[in-house]
Amino acid sequence: MTGGLRATTRAKLFGARRRFLSYRFVRGEGLEIGALGSPLRVRNGVKVRYVDRFDHEGLIEQYPEAHRDQLVSVDIIDDGEVLSTQPDGSADFIVANHFIEHAENTVGTLENLCRVLRPGGILYLAVPDRHRTFDKDRPPTPLDHIERDYRDGPGWSRHAHQEEWARLVERAPESSIVTRVADLERLDYAIHYHVWDRAEFRALVEHASSRLGLPLEVVTTVRNGFEFIVILRKTSARAKP
Repeated sequence: MTGGLRATTRAKLFGARRRFLSYRFVRGEGLEIGALGSPLRVRNGVKVRYVDRFDHEGLIEQYPEAHRDQLVSVDIIDDGEVLSTQPDGSADFIVANHFIEHAENTVGTLENLCRVLRPGGILYLAVPDRHRTFDKDRPPTPLDHIERDYRDGPGWSRHAHQEEWARLVERAPESSIVTRVADLERLDYAIHYHVWDRAEFRALVEHASSRLGLPLEVVTTVRNGFEFIVILRKTSARAKP
């Protein structure tokens, strides 16, 4: 099998796994956050509204390499980590692919998404596997770190994350780390703040449920190339930590 054929086969399997889980779990009416030019395929009859921080023209400005007709039409302009425009219990599902790693307050973001879901609603996440991406040299984010971000806010750890990104992902020379971190802070650049593999992320959700009362349960996790897909379900009531 040639390299090109192998790559094509991998791409087809990648899309097929995403689509299989979508068809199995995504029903009714809901949201997809940050779809850009790669919206999740859903069954006929499923209604999706697309959420982003920018309108269509703003996305073109942010992503000049993207063709105008490749980007989804944004229905809701909102911060996907907060969803302040969305009523409680108003969505049957939320899709957020390659999104949660950009959230500084992981549990706070999951809590906000959960608020918008109806009881029994589905949260569909695709998350980069730290072993299979440019994050491969970064250590996993400890649970106590995630918990402190939730309790105290993420400001205490922002600088350290950006320094780790500059050093271990961008491979900036040691002499320019301070300058590069200052640039990242000035630009408010959306780095991967936290990194996990499939087992580590599952442990995070279970910890947040049992220790912090997050009303989410893991339905399944599936490895998918350089990512893993996590299907979470909102339980009927907030757990008591």
